[in-house]
Amino acid sequence: MNKRTIELSGHIIDSLTLTKTMGIIMDKGGEFDILDIDVGRKKSDISRAKIEVSAESPELLNSILDELSVLGASIDEIKEVKLVASTKDKVAPEGFYSSSNHTTHIYYKGNWMLVEEIEMDCLVVVDEDIPRAYVKPIADVKAGDMIVVGLDGVRVTPPHRSRDEQQVFEFMNSEVSSEKPLMNLINGIAKEMKEIKAKGGKIGIVGGPAIVHTGSGKYLAALVREGYIDVIMAGNALATHDIESNLFGTSLGIEVETGKIVAHGHTHHMRAINRINQSGSIQHAVEDGTLTGGIMYECIKNDVPYVLAGSIRDDGPLPDVITDTVEAQKLMRKYAQEVDMVIMIATMLHSIATGNLLPSRVKSICVDINPSTVTKLSDRGSAQVVGIVTDIGTFLPLLYNAIHEE
Repeated sequence: MNKRTIELSGHIIDSLTLTKTMGIIMDKGGEFDILDIDVGRKKSDISRAKIEVSAESPELLNSILDELSVLGASIDEIKEVKLVASTKDKVAPEGFYSSSNHTTHIYYKGNWMLVEEIEMDCLVVVDEDIPRAYVKPIADVKAGDMIVVGLDGVRVTPPHRSRDEQQVFEFMNSEVSSEKPLMNLINGIAKEMKEIKAKGGKIGIVGGPAIVHTGSGKYLAALVREGYIDVIMAGNALATHDIESNLFGTSLGIEVETGKIVAHGHTHHMRAINRINQSGSIQHAVEDGTLTGGIMYECIKNDVPYVLAGSIRDDGPLPDVITDTVEAQKLMRKYAQEVDMVIMIATMLHSIATGNLLPSRVKSICVDINPSTVTKLSDRGSAQVVGIVTDIGTFLPLLYNAIHEE
């Protein structure tokens, strides 16, 4: 049998980390022996466990250890991190370490070094001249990059569930459900938003066109105008229908205020795109008076950046849409590292894309009428996301009002 000893540390019992560790080992065909365990007896105490993991082959053992590293398991025997140079652009050495979105350190030249700009599914690169450790997506790897290989000298620290009274934001909060107390969650989010802004922090919105369809665009626009939102990440649809609603009073040809079908209204979104094309961009449309209100208008007037990432099904698209998805992802990656909170509203694809870029330290909320959106986020590693299953037309007005309550 091939064996390695791992250590777990933190609130490993409350967060079910110990249980999940044992489950992963058994599910993958390995065996374990708990060598030592120290359970914290006070809320401020942490727990520790030392576990010997065994497997029939080195490959299976490495596979188990790789999965356990995401839970924060570290190899008991501290070794210097192994670095191997890439021999070709966009190619990493075999056995490279694939990052999680949790706080990560590497043991380099006798010291634990923080890995900067942490993000899941990336490579850890070390600049030995500075020295500095940071992550790179595989598409950005250059020949000669010194890349971390294996798990030796890697320590991952996931956020742990609080041992105090349950809070809105805590790691692996609970299962997705439409039966959670909605106002308690919204009040908690509003309180957190005000605290973040009071400290000079940043809040991002990831939004889908349902924000406009449900008549909630005016609330998001107000939050931008009042300084609560620092970046918006969306697609062509949110911007197009926001502009349509301000030029024609419709969204997908339906009057936003009354819900009435407008004759030939189905053409309005194309007419909206055409008018922005005539101006040259959304900013120019604001400057020349074509666009006089709405979410995108408030972004321009208040210098709030936005990333509109294109897709194969876009109409138009608007001239501001980034049709190169790799370039859009790079810009989203930049803002993902800057924010302290992200609220993802009614957009499955953009929510999952953003969730993949966020460090787990970022407070994240996903609001959707479809529970599977939140479930998919969690399944893809964004376990820190708080899920709220509700109608967007209900959520945004309630959130806006909660922010403004004394």
